[in-house]
Amino acid sequence: MNRRQFMRVFGLGALASTLLGAYAVAIEPLYRLRITRHAFTPPRWTPGLKLRLAVLADIHACDPWMSVARIERIVAETNALEPDVILLLGDYLSGMTLVTRHIPPSEWAAVLAGLDAPLGHYAVLGNHDWWEDETVQERGSGPTRAGQALDAVGITHLENRALRLEKDSKPFWIAGLGDQLAFTPTSRHRTWRGMDDLPGTLAQITDDAPALLVAHEPDIFPKVPERVSLTLSGHTHGGQVRLFGYSPIVPSRYGNRYAYGHVVEEGRHLLVSGGLGCSIAPIRFGSRPEIVLMELG
Repeated sequence: MNRRQFMRVFGLGALASTLLGAYAVAIEPLYRLRITRHAFTPPRWTPGLKLRLAVLADIHACDPWMSVARIERIVAETNALEPDVILLLGDYLSGMTLVTRHIPPSEWAAVLAGLDAPLGHYAVLGNHDWWEDETVQERGSGPTRAGQALDAVGITHLENRALRLEKDSKPFWIAGLGDQLAFTPTSRHRTWRGMDDLPGTLAQITDDAPALLVAHEPDIFPKVPERVSLTLSGHTHGGQVRLFGYSPIVPSRYGNRYAYGHVVEEGRHLLVSGGLGCSIAPIRFGSRPEIVLMELG
């Protein structure tokens, strides 16, 4: 290869790298929202119960990446799907430093209050809703600003709570788990501390109606008993960078095992959303932001 050929190849490589980087930062995270649809009947499901769920995960509200206007568009697209129930899977606070503004909880919560579903909208908190709340981290307990903002606008905030709902006179349960990584290690507590209480949450289920477990991090899934028909999680963002079904970095002790999508293990079902926003860095490649629509039954 002569010098001219080398420079041509080098230039093409540099151009390709620049274009891919621009796509990963400026296009896919902001403009490639998709509706991801799943339709199946989970185990231990009531015959004839047809439930339409919309799932929103990992909003990470901040300018310019997840502005109020963008959240408004997400709310409008979610409502247009006409779900029976809307589930919010946590991480409303940004979790990034490369931002021009951290959107206050009162602002993003007011927009999320516009979500509309006949059987209601229900939320859990994510790790960043605890980590970014310095007061909570210092005192070692809640409530969080994010949880209070959800409560203030009438979005039911589930923290180790189970609620019984009905669709067409057929009951089902939604159980929301406290976050598993709520408190970062300190000199007093040298390990991660969670707010999750899986046994206590499931103990509130008092009949054999199907149960949906909402848990921000999917790492709880190996402990979830067969009693639960479906576990729904976010947190991983599909790895944010995903190539041929593989992500090089996944914020889970299980790596790619629970990185994204519909997972079935020993007859138990887990659905991990790729989420909407970004964490740590404003990059998405091969893992488009998504609203998940599930048709169960």
